[in-house]
Parts: sequence; structure tokens; C-alpha cells
Amino acid sequence: MALVAALAVASPAHALDDFGLGRAATPDEIKAWDIDVRPDFAGLPIGSGSVADGEILWKDKCAVCHGAFGESNHVFSPLVGGVTKDDVKAGHVAALKNPDYPVRTTFMKVATISTLFDYIRRAMPWDAPRSLTNGQTYAALAYLLNLSEIVPDDFVLSDQTIRDVQTMMPNRKGMTVQHALWPGVEFSDRTLEPDVGANLCMKNCEKQVEISSTLPDHALTLHGDIADQNRRIGQTRGQTTGRSAAGIPAAPQPTGEGGSRPPRTTPRKRTLIRRKDKARGCAHAQRPGRRRTASKQNSQRRRRTPGRRIDAVPA
Repeated sequence: MALVAALAVASPAHALDDFGLGRAATPDEIKAWDIDVRPDFAGLPIGSGSVADGEILWKDKCAVCHGAFGESNHVFSPLVGGVTKDDVKAGHVAALKNPDYPVRTTFMKVATISTLFDYIRRAMPWDAPRSLTNGQTYAALAYLLNLSEIVPDDFVLSDQTIRDVQTMMPNRKGMTVQHALWPGVEFSDRTLEPDVGANLCMKNCEKQVEISSTLPDHALTLHGDIADQNRRIGQTRGQTTGRSAAGIPAAPQPTGEGGSRPPRTTPRKRTLIRRKDKARGCAHAQRPGRRRTASKQNSQRRRRTPGRRIDAVPA
């Protein structure tokens, strides 16, 4: 928020003098960017949406990735499941303490309903982010709340009722704020400072990660080439999802054991390989339609023989 205030009062000359590039953001640009909704509901837009409207919207825009009931994990992790009415009363999800429980859904983990509203509004649907109206965002969230048995079938979620729903979130007590980190020092007792001296605590990690869900092919290039949007050093590498606009080679994709996958074969390399294989007599080097095999030629000859009749095979 401090950055927003600084941008709002900065003049174009001031911005250029300090950094030598760019300009000050206009009020309209700041308004379009500053859309976050905080846990205290600052930034929450006016609007409303019912469970019934959310169900219709969900089938049209959301079910393809998340499933009709938010249970699917074929693209993303499941949203709904693992929550009981006792969890709603207690504010803690009991299944999170069970190591044998097979999945961790969104509603099992999330503590603040503002997080769900904010994310749906800014990032969903995957293929058209920020295309939902405020009313549609309320409706989609109302439907998810109903699937999680937090609100009844006839419930209408709005900027007036969302605070009441926060008191019923199944894992609302599962987040601590006594650390001066997110969501901000104003949510703690204001006496703590951020801990910047943490030690590495991970151990006995899996050597190979099992990928259980992937993006569908039609959605891979919607946000450009992810590999080009990440550094080419370190453990985190972006998946290659498209060609680089700048012509820079994409970062190698990591394997499960920390190595790198071999680079993709370029068209020129494929041509050279085809020529080399053709010289060796490889069958796959022949282009489709260039040469017919003997069996195909015989088949064509039989079809063209006049007067030849093929009896139907009895069922």
C-alpha cells in the first residue's frame, strides 16, 4: 500500500530524476492494478452472487478444469473435500492432522475467505483471467462454500455477508499472525518483527518428484513461454510452453533427479537426421506419399482390376 501511495503522488519528472526511465503511473493505471482484497476486507468490491447462479457459472467456465463439484485433480489440486461440519464449528480441519488422509484440498487449508475471493477475481478462469464480474466472483465462491457445506443452498454471498462466512471457515484458526509477516503487522499484536534469521529445516526430502497433474494442451501457451519468465540458474526452472519472442533459447527443464532434459531438436537438425537415416536405408526417413510399398501397390492394382468382385464377409 505504501508503494501505491508513492506512485499516486509521484510526478513524471520525479520518476525520471530518480531512476532515469519510465514515468509515474496514472490514477487509472493504479486503480486497475490495486485490486487486492485483504483479510480485513479492505478492497472488497460491492456485489453479490447466489449459490444457484454460481452453479450455472461453474458448469460453464470452471468445471472443465476443477470438475463439476470442485473435486477434480487432473489439472489443479482439488478445491473441495476433507471438511466436516465439526471442522466448521471448531475452526480447525481434523483431517490435516491425519497423515494417511489422501489429499489436501483448498478448503482444508485456506484460513481467510478473502484469499479465495481475491484469487478467483484476479486469476480465474485460467484461459480468461479477470474476465469475471464482481457478481460472478461472489457467485462462484458461494457455490464452493455450499459444496463444502459451509452455507445453505439458498445462500447469497455479498460484501455484506462475507464477514459472517469468515467466522465459519473450516480452517480459520489454522493461520498464525503473530510473526509480523503476511498479512501484515496490523493483524498481530504489533510488537513483533519479521524473522529473517531462519535456518534450513527441510530434511529427508524425496529425491524424485512425482507429477500428478498437468495443464491441458490448449492452455499451455496462454501466458507465454514460462521458461523465458524464470531465471536460467537455480533449482526453479519454468516449463517450456512456447517459443521465445526474443529468440533466446529456453531454459533446460529439470528432471526429477536435478539434471536437465536434452534440448529440443531444431528443424535443421531434424532435416540432417532424416538425410542421414535415408542414407542408411531407415524406413522412417521416407516422407509420406513418396514411395509405395509392394503390398500397397498390389492392393491398389487389385482395386483397379475390372470385373473383380469381393464377397461380403458373413457376420
